[in-house]
Order: sequence, then structure tokens, then C-alpha cells
Amino acid sequence: MSLQKHFFPGKLFECRLFQQVNRHFDKSVLNLFFRMVTHLGGARFTIAATLLLIMFSPREARLIAIASALALSASHIPVHFVKLLFSRKRPYLIIEKTKVPENPLQDHSFPSGHTTAIFSVIIPYVLFIPHLSFILIPLGLFVGISRIYLGLHYPSDVIAGGILGSLTGSLCFCLLWL
Repeated sequence: MSLQKHFFPGKLFECRLFQQVNRHFDKSVLNLFFRMVTHLGGARFTIAATLLLIMFSPREARLIAIASALALSASHIPVHFVKLLFSRKRPYLIIEKTKVPENPLQDHSFPSGHTTAIFSVIIPYVLFIPHLSFILIPLGLFVGISRIYLGLHYPSDVIAGGILGSLTGSLCFCLLWL
């Protein structure tokens, strides 16, 4: 199926950008990296990391961990409702020749929950300890790129998830610190 028959110009650009990232799926080093890093935005890792940081951090850092946990919890409410409002099919279901891992997700694509989660967790730390941004922001970006690389999200899904997670993380940080 031709992309031009099914997408308007802005969407066509996004699909081509998606294909440029996804076409590298068969490269073993990238495949290993992105399959590992994508899990950093998953529920198991984000929940476990925030709980461990709450339990084992010194007092001042514990408040940041609590802000991260609140942001993680709060960010999934709008993700759920936005996915219901915008029942966007995942790119591997629409774009031919999309490379995707076995047993891909079946729910809606917009916004990226993994990207939302990682940004909601890291932003309180970035705001409290700005020097960590040199490590944490690229980490969040890699999680977002991994979602495109793995054929599960369009770039706009990832951008929306990053914005939503960043806003939620910022709000929870402000609620606890300001």
C-alpha cells in the first residue's frame, strides 16, 4: 500500500521518519541496545525503581523519589484517556514492511506510555539535580526512540508522551518542593 494514498502531507512526513528509524531493526547492536533500553520505560522497571528509591534514599532525595512515583502514577491517567479518545492504530498495523518484535502490543498507539513513564520519573530528578540532565534526558530520549525503532509508535506518539511525562513530573516536583 502506498503511503501517499493513505496519509496527508504532515502524516506522510511522520511515516517516512518512522520508516527511517525502523529500517535499522535488523542491525544486531542497535537491536540489542533498543530492546534493552525500551524496558526502562516499562511498568516493571519504573515502578520498581521508584519504590526502591523511596525505600533506600536519604531523606531529601526521598522526596524527589516520591515526586517521581506520584508523577508516574498521575501520568498514566491522561495516557489512558488519550488512548481512548485517539484510537490510533500502531504503525506496524498500518505501514507495510514495518519490522516489529514478536508479540507486539495491541492497544492504541497515541501517546507512548513508555515515553510518558520515563519522563515522568526522571524530570523531578532533573529539576532537583540539574547536572543529572546530561544522563537522564538522553536516557528518556533513547526510550522514546526505542519505541519507534521497535515499530510500536509514531514519532508524534513519542513526542506527546515526552511532553505529558515532563509536565506531570514538573507538576509533582512543584507540588512537593515549592
